[in-house]
Amino acid sequence: MSEALIRFSGVSHRYRDGGRDILREADFQLAHGEMAFLTGPSGAGKSTMLKLIALLERPSKGEIVVDGQTLSQVRTRDVPAYRRQFGMIFQNFNLLSDRTVFDNVAMPLVIRGHTGDDIGRRVRAALDAVGLRGREKDWPVTLSGGEQQRVGIARAVVAKPRLLIADEPTGNLDPAMALEVMQLFTRFNEVGVSVLVATHALGLINRLPHRILKLDDSLLSEVRAAEQAA
Repeated sequence: MSEALIRFSGVSHRYRDGGRDILREADFQLAHGEMAFLTGPSGAGKSTMLKLIALLERPSKGEIVVDGQTLSQVRTRDVPAYRRQFGMIFQNFNLLSDRTVFDNVAMPLVIRGHTGDDIGRRVRAALDAVGLRGREKDWPVTLSGGEQQRVGIARAVVAKPRLLIADEPTGNLDPAMALEVMQLFTRFNEVGVSVLVATHALGLINRLPHRILKLDDSLLSEVRAAEQAA
C-alpha cells in the first residue's frame, strides 16, 4: 500500500456533554488512490470519523494527518481552505432548492474564484460524469432521489478533489439506484480519486472489491483487507 493520504493514530472522541466515547483509540490509514468502506450500527461513530477528517469536529485524543497535514495544527480560520481539497457527499443531498442543478454544482468553483466559461465547462463535465448532462437548468425538486444524489456527487467532484468522503450516500435510495451511486464512486476511484464511504449497505458493499472496516462499541476493526478485496 502506498503512503497514507489519511492516518488516524490513537484517535478517541467523546461527546461534548461528557458522555461515552464515540470513538476509542482508533488507528486507521487510507492510501492515496484507495477506496474503502466504513460500516457499523447507527451511533457507532461512522459519521464522527468523517466529521473529524473534515474538521467539523476535533478529537479528544490522538492525531489525525491528512495529506501530510496534522489536523491539530490547522487553525480555525484556515479550516475552509483545508476543506477545499476534498469533496463531501451526504445522505440528504443538501442541495439548494432555490438554485438550478447548474448553480448547485458550480458552487465549489464560485467559492474558489473560477469564472465564466471555465465554470460552465467544468460543471458540464461533472454532470456528464454522473449521467446528468443536459439537466443543468432543472430544479432539484423535479429530480428523483437518485438524480439528486448524483447532483450532489457532481458538486463534490467538480473541483477535481483528491479525496471524496461520503456519509450514508445511498441511505435514501432504492437498491438499483444505490448500486448505481456506488459504481460512480468506483469509477472516480479508478481514475485516482481516494474514496471513503460510511454506509449501512452491507449487502451492496460486499459485492464490491474494496477494503471494509467496522465500527462497533466505539472500536474500529478491519472486516476485509485490501488484499482480500482484490
